[in-house]
Amino acid sequence: MLFGKTILITGVASGIGARTAELAGQLGADVIGVDVREPAAAVGSFVKADISTKAGVDDLIARLPQRIDALCNVAGLSGSTGAASTLAVNFFGLRALSEGLAPRLREGGAIVNVASIAGYGWRANLNRAASMVGIEGFPDVAEVVCDHAVRNEEGYPVSKELLLLWTFRAAHQDLFKRRGIRVNAVSPGPVETPILKQFRTVLGDARVDSDIARVGRAGTAGDIAPVVLFLCSDGARWINGANVPVDGGLEASINAEMFEF
Repeated sequence: MLFGKTILITGVASGIGARTAELAGQLGADVIGVDVREPAAAVGSFVKADISTKAGVDDLIARLPQRIDALCNVAGLSGSTGAASTLAVNFFGLRALSEGLAPRLREGGAIVNVASIAGYGWRANLNRAASMVGIEGFPDVAEVVCDHAVRNEEGYPVSKELLLLWTFRAAHQDLFKRRGIRVNAVSPGPVETPILKQFRTVLGDARVDSDIARVGRAGTAGDIAPVVLFLCSDGARWINGANVPVDGGLEASINAEMFEF
């Protein structure tokens, strides 16, 4: 279901992005990998780019082909560099790339956003999330962070809250919907990737260890990549505006605790 499709994957230098690119190639897709760093393993074709600014996104789009079947938004920061830089990559840059590439995505194509269980709080923080998602274009992110009183330690979870809310909205946004482009998200729990150490610094060992203990082990990039690619495939043609928890049951456990069932 991926054979011959052109799939653009960001964040291919390591972790989930690297495994997604590798698996996509094994399944017969033509892979275009994007990252700020050169990947250690060969990718179908590679474009070095930085999506943390509008200029960087525009430059990337100018170097991409005119037809793409799916976009996998995997690139992201852990939050260790502060809220502004994290939101610039994890949400505003991701959104700008998705919207800029919309005319090049084939009818019936797909966008898959790698969110996180860390974005679980979007409902509790809905007013703030809706306000920030409602800002169009690529704003001055530092100003947005200041205006919405986002602390540096909140940068990562807030970025994923915005990403989830935007995923739900974008599925019904005319830019995508009129051409049948599906927009979905995948939310991993803790995953054994190089960035996990940074998450421990940002979120704290207690939070990370508790999440792992709930489900018995941390995930691996190999647990996440097949789900990302399934959502790119024609087999997921009736899945739109969904967030798929790929977390070993972590979200189910949190729900059971929160709602006391």
